[in-house]
Amino acid sequence: MFDKIQNKLTRYRFELRHISIFIVLLILFQILLAFMQKNMLTDFLYDAQEWYKKDNAERIAIVTATSMELMFENMFMNKPVEESQERNIIYSFNVIFRQQLLQKSVNDISLILMKNNKIYIVDTGQKIYSFLSDDLAPYNPDDKKYQKIVRLFLENKDKMKSEEVINTTLDTDNSFNILVPFVPDGEYLGMMYMHIAPDFTFLTDEVTSNFDEMALIYSSLMLVGLIGIFLVSSYAVKERNKAQEELYKEHEENLKKQIRLEKESLFTKRIYHTHHKAEKIMGFIKDDVRQINSENLPEAKKRVITYSNFISRIIYDMKWYDQEINTIINPMFKTDINAVLRFIVDNVFLRISSKNEMFSFALDLDDSLPLVNVNEFVVWEILEPLIQNSIDHGNTQSIEIKIKTKYDAEENVTIIHIEDNGNGIAEDLMIKNKNGISKLFLENESTKKDGGTHSGYGCYIAHQMGVERCGWDIEAINLPVKGCRFIIRINHKWGYSLER
Repeated sequence: MFDKIQNKLTRYRFELRHISIFIVLLILFQILLAFMQKNMLTDFLYDAQEWYKKDNAERIAIVTATSMELMFENMFMNKPVEESQERNIIYSFNVIFRQQLLQKSVNDISLILMKNNKIYIVDTGQKIYSFLSDDLAPYNPDDKKYQKIVRLFLENKDKMKSEEVINTTLDTDNSFNILVPFVPDGEYLGMMYMHIAPDFTFLTDEVTSNFDEMALIYSSLMLVGLIGIFLVSSYAVKERNKAQEELYKEHEENLKKQIRLEKESLFTKRIYHTHHKAEKIMGFIKDDVRQINSENLPEAKKRVITYSNFISRIIYDMKWYDQEINTIINPMFKTDINAVLRFIVDNVFLRISSKNEMFSFALDLDDSLPLVNVNEFVVWEILEPLIQNSIDHGNTQSIEIKIKTKYDAEENVTIIHIEDNGNGIAEDLMIKNKNGISKLFLENESTKKDGGTHSGYGCYIAHQMGVERCGWDIEAINLPVKGCRFIIRINHKWGYSLER
């Protein structure tokens, strides 16, 4: 299982830029995560603080109200009359009021008492004593100081009297209005009001500060780790790239060597393929030299010179396996394709002794063909193997070879047809590869049934010279009835032609 996962991972190559992007994204995700965690922690602390503020405020109010009730019960049940006791009672209640107000969270504290259906507001020891002595004046509705307190009292007095529960409401300034039932010795006298604004921001700030420190430390450690990973990865990638570069150089050298060997191999095969043609041409030269007389001297001289030039071209081909392109295509060349075809047919194929029994030629040549800027003997090397192929593959007693040339002035294209009435080309040789080249034109593919030692190079060399070097288009098809046809298209738009 581990090997399977490892094989899948090794299919992908991670460059330095991929690691850099990965590290940047990881850092951004970490910053986003820290920000989200801080916001969630702040929301949690805020909710917890709100709950705790209310609970703390209610506890303060309950403790204060209980203290008031106990003091009220202990000091006023015996109805003290002495002046010193009066001062002590007033002082004790004042201490309770002032101690609560000294706390920074308590903003206001007072007692709202009922007697004879009248409301009394008590916020000092003197007022408590006056209330018990019936000397305290009832609440005056015009007194704006206590309007809010009285309103809260009136809104909640019935419910609190019947249920004896604490009432807490949230004020607009994030503080609490707390009403606690005032029931000394079990007798309901009213309520104690407290306005409390608890402040726990110091706790929230401390927690947030600690979280920021931890996030900073964690992010720093992660950043250091990522930098370490980046340095190690960059070193590893650098080493890999260096090894890869060396491998590419070695591969490049191997490719150059392979191409050189292929060129040399093709060169050798081309020599083997053309040497017998050179021998045949040399035989023609010897025969012409032996038969020269005063009557045929001009014609024989012209023919021998052409033969000799062809031999020179063959020798030149043997010297260079990678010929310069200007020795093949050059503006100085002005080759008449019709003249080359006539010479090949009349002075090469028709000079053998058994020509009448083996094959015959029918020429239909268009005299309007433009001249081409291709070496005359390169044209010979292209056309001669195709004509020879029609003779070799026919497998009939008598083969008729038709050669036709035509110039399409509108398209500026010369078309050459070389066809025969033989048995045609085998279907497997007509199959095209991924480059659109028929198998017939590939190396070591022969149309001969016996397959000689050096067979399979005629059409291949014709295709290499015609298509690869001259830019022509060569195609082979089987005719509907019998025989085959080679079609050569020369597009003069490419500049490889010259008007007559």
